[in-house]
Amino acid sequence: MAKQDFTAGQVLTAAQMDSLQANDYNWTVSTKTDSYVLVADDAGTRVVMNAATAKTITVNSGVFAAGDIVWIHNINTGTCTVTAGTCTVNTEASLALGQWGGGTLYFTSGSTAIFFRGGATYGVATGGSSSSITVSGVNYTMLTFTGSSTLTVTKSGLFDVMLVGGGGAGAAGSGYGGGGGGGGVDFYTVYLTANASVTVGAGSAYGGRIGTASRLGTKPDSIVVAGGGSGGGTNYTGGGDRALAFGGASGGGGLGTGNANFIVGAVGIDGGNGGNGQNTDNEAGGGGGGNTANGTNGSGTVGGNGGAGYDASAWRGEAAATTRYSGGGGGGGASGGTGGVGGGGTRGNAGSANTGGGGGGATSSGATGYAGGSGIVLVRFKS
Repeated sequence: MAKQDFTAGQVLTAAQMDSLQANDYNWTVSTKTDSYVLVADDAGTRVVMNAATAKTITVNSGVFAAGDIVWIHNINTGTCTVTAGTCTVNTEASLALGQWGGGTLYFTSGSTAIFFRGGATYGVATGGSSSSITVSGVNYTMLTFTGSSTLTVTKSGLFDVMLVGGGGAGAAGSGYGGGGGGGGVDFYTVYLTANASVTVGAGSAYGGRIGTASRLGTKPDSIVVAGGGSGGGTNYTGGGDRALAFGGASGGGGLGTGNANFIVGAVGIDGGNGGNGQNTDNEAGGGGGGNTANGTNGSGTVGGNGGAGYDASAWRGEAAATTRYSGGGGGGGASGGTGGVGGGGTRGNAGSANTGGGGGGATSSGATGYAGGSGIVLVRFKS
């Protein structure tokens, strides 16, 4: 029921009293079948979206007062997104409501609101290889994708997603090459109502080139993390770059980052810089950057080591340091150049498959750089 205004001394009728009492137990409901902009009369009511295609409910400033509440519910298959128009809407959860999703819009001022999502639970899906894990005493099903496929959603809800991009390749050179950087690593919790494509990034198979991004969903409605940076230097040892196809003239490959130009997600974690390369054909390359540590410098003819990768054991419900991803590749040299923990390839060797590890740098004049390891996509939901 919309707000009513009463004057001092006014005697309320039985009908007015009944309507006030009824709303305490059964809020007034207005059902929408198309996108809708909230109005003042919606305060203290339930706004229900009933549409088979995606719609929005827009919130503007100057409509509601501090303390006002609007309950929003979606009862059909089209996603209903609570959209901040001129009003600021804060939330810890997603503003995209799948079927049976809903929550409370609470106004702290006429221009600011908080959306408290209610009833959002984990969904159910199939795809990849399935395993049962326990994280902090909570049971999950984890789906592991080692190649591109489809996440088949059988029940709408929340899903935790971990993406690892493909590793960058180590550099070729007229001498020794720099190691490739590990792929990007990032985490998301998303609300899915339909099947989603899964793209597992490939490690670069070419000397001195970046790895391929891993992705869940299709542009623009997707989340993504970039591949690892290239090993540096085609004539000398050298540095990688997480954005360019070829590295600069100092260090091993840098780690890839996530991409902010998508609906869900933010910038991924940067890897460390590679080690400083040398400037002659017979001096060693720097190690590639790993997710948690820089690559080390090459020295003389001893290649630099790749940086260590990210420890994902806690997310996977394992003992500490059991599983790591995105180690940097070892720098090329006559010796040395160990790959970073997390699948980074040693000098003269490729990064490990499905780890996002960088490839090792070339070990002799004219040799190609070594391929980065492919990435991986993990999806988990509460059992």
